[in-house]
Amino acid sequence: MFSMKSFNTEPLEKNKQHQQMIDVINPFSQIIIDSIPAATSKDVEAALVSAKHGFEISRKIARYQRANILFATAAIVRNELEDFALLIVNEAGKTIMQARKEVTRCINTLELSGEEAKRISGEIIPFDSFEGASGRQGYTHVDPLGIILAITPFNDPLNLVAHKLGPAVAAGNSVILKPSELAPLSSIKLVDAFVRGGLNKHIISVVIGDADIGRELVSANDIRMVSFTGGMATGEAITKTAGLKKIAMDLGGNAPVIIMADSDLDKAVKATVSGSFWASGQNCIGTQRIFVEHSIFDKFLSAFVEQTKALNVGDPMNEATDVGPMITPEQSMRIQSWVEDAIKQGAMLLTGHQRNDNIYTPTVLTKVPTTSRLCMKEVFAPVVILESFDCFDEVISWANRVDYSLHAGIFTSNLETALKAADSLEASGVMINDSSDFRFDAMPFGGYKRGSLGREGVRYAIQEMTQSKVICFNRE
Repeated sequence: MFSMKSFNTEPLEKNKQHQQMIDVINPFSQIIIDSIPAATSKDVEAALVSAKHGFEISRKIARYQRANILFATAAIVRNELEDFALLIVNEAGKTIMQARKEVTRCINTLELSGEEAKRISGEIIPFDSFEGASGRQGYTHVDPLGIILAITPFNDPLNLVAHKLGPAVAAGNSVILKPSELAPLSSIKLVDAFVRGGLNKHIISVVIGDADIGRELVSANDIRMVSFTGGMATGEAITKTAGLKKIAMDLGGNAPVIIMADSDLDKAVKATVSGSFWASGQNCIGTQRIFVEHSIFDKFLSAFVEQTKALNVGDPMNEATDVGPMITPEQSMRIQSWVEDAIKQGAMLLTGHQRNDNIYTPTVLTKVPTTSRLCMKEVFAPVVILESFDCFDEVISWANRVDYSLHAGIFTSNLETALKAADSLEASGVMINDSSDFRFDAMPFGGYKRGSLGREGVRYAIQEMTQSKVICFNRE
């Protein structure tokens, strides 16, 4: 099993015998796979000093050199794809098939970052477009911000880290990375790949610790931007603590998918079953609410439940497994409680709702009260709601009812219906004839309503992580 290296985590390694340890636990076997020293305030101070030095180095690296480092890092990840995938399975509980896909996406994210590193540029300013300024000419230059604090979750422990590190390095920043305590090993190995790919070790520092350590980092004056992916409550706490800093956040989702009667039913069922239960539902753009036109509801429901029951649930290392464990027993108990509350309120259970430690079987419900947490909150679990509808405008209203949104989807063969949905659905991405959980790593990605702060997707993240400087020549 991969263990921590000494690439800019020397204070943690040196104090390993004297510090509190963080155990990294395999979600399926619940065996400790590694123990990492928890960061202290001294480690935060050391990371900030190192990151300041790293920024002075990073900002002076030529664009082509940044690109070459990113391409080299991507090549290392590609050569070690299976090692990265096994690490993801062991610390995050994803199935081996899903883990391999995440590593492949990480490679793509790094390569996109390398390509974009060469494209970062300003523009000519037309000073002569205004009377009195015609004797001047100039342009904008794009500069890095400085130290980026990247805080990442457990559910995509490699690619979501790459979505912060790749653009930050491409733009010439330095980074302090605080990965999830539940699944930090993939990110540590990725930072090691960056160093082996030629990046100075001071440009990315890794700090692993609890919420108090997070608050120290977020409040530090030297941090120029906080890039956070995680829950709504933590996001709100960060905004209250950060002070005058740029903030980019990817918070919760509660994705609706609409199934029209004229859709390809087989395709819609297959896509939404995958979208509902991929990564055990621990996916911010996972399908949570499915609205099916009344005339095909029974047929869709029957096929959906049948395919859900056919999913293989269990050991994520088994090549045949479709759904592995949730990250902790506490999370599986939480969703079990939510479902039981909904059933008490009148919801009808169609399949699932069985828990064994971290394993929670894929669960399908209908007739769920609209006031239920399953409807209004992000479930972040292998649970999906199916309901029927008759009126298109009404279902759009239902889909938009939640306070926060990332993606939505619709299945239809009618172009006008698709376009109307695209205009009406309140989401940052509308997937037409795809599940809500489709994401291409080059596209802009982020929240749409409450909690919408900035965008990820390599080029768009670079825009967040840079600042413009005007250069003006007075030629008179």
